[in-house]
Amino acid sequence: MTTDSSNQLMPLSLSAPGVNLGAYISTVNQIPILTAEQEKQLADRYYYDQDLDAAKMLVMSHLRFVVHIARSYAGYGLPQGDLIQEGNLGLMKAVKRFDPTMGVRLVSFAVHWIKAEIHEYVIRNWRIVKVATTKAQRKLFFNLRSLKKSSKKLTLAEAQAIANDLNVTPEQVLEMEGRLTAYDAAFEAQNDDDEDSHHTAPALYLEDNRYDPARLVEEEDYEEQSTHALMTAMGQLDDRSRDILQRRWLDDHKSTLHELAAEYNVSAERIRQLEKNAMDKIKVAMSAG
Repeated sequence: MTTDSSNQLMPLSLSAPGVNLGAYISTVNQIPILTAEQEKQLADRYYYDQDLDAAKMLVMSHLRFVVHIARSYAGYGLPQGDLIQEGNLGLMKAVKRFDPTMGVRLVSFAVHWIKAEIHEYVIRNWRIVKVATTKAQRKLFFNLRSLKKSSKKLTLAEAQAIANDLNVTPEQVLEMEGRLTAYDAAFEAQNDDDEDSHHTAPALYLEDNRYDPARLVEEEDYEEQSTHALMTAMGQLDDRSRDILQRRWLDDHKSTLHELAAEYNVSAERIRQLEKNAMDKIKVAMSAG
């Protein structure tokens, strides 16, 4: 522990909440809360003098507040440590923007920034498919659970009441309820799935066209035509260009540029140019056919 000019004990180091959440929470709860006077002194030092030590102490003394806010988002199934880390980012942004001349406590100003960062994290990670993209949808996403009086499906009257409270439409309320009560299904059956769910995996209901006779005939016909067009185009090349393409692309044992350069007594770059020119002629001839 170290002691600053305000006689506040601060830990020398603090591990991330994701490493050992219990130890992290225990440590931040031991950091003393600043008095209004101490907070004003530190805020002034950072606001007027860009004193980074003062900013650090403002952040450290409010970490317990972030933990308190992050706990209210436990219902989304996301790691508590990650929620706290995102909230800490919001706290740091708040300290950076805090104006001590406004006459409010930092905690009142920071709550907006902390929640904003946590909200963004929850929206990004709660589901594979985003459930809230507009402002109205986000308002519903974070308030609908607490406003519902039961776990049952909303009635039209209940949806209307919630819509009035949040200044949205009943249709938006019902749509968000559907998104929140839906679940993500695996595309393929999982090994630990029960027998019933195993037979309802979406992958089992896709049409398998691999052995469709019409498709097989079409593929064989296309391959035959492509091979014939390639041979016809190859026949239009000069002997050297045809030999280079044959040995570079069609033979089982493919020759290198340097091997062909030594045989034709030219540079490897010249072989590469001949190969490219031959390939261009082949493409033109096949597309025309």
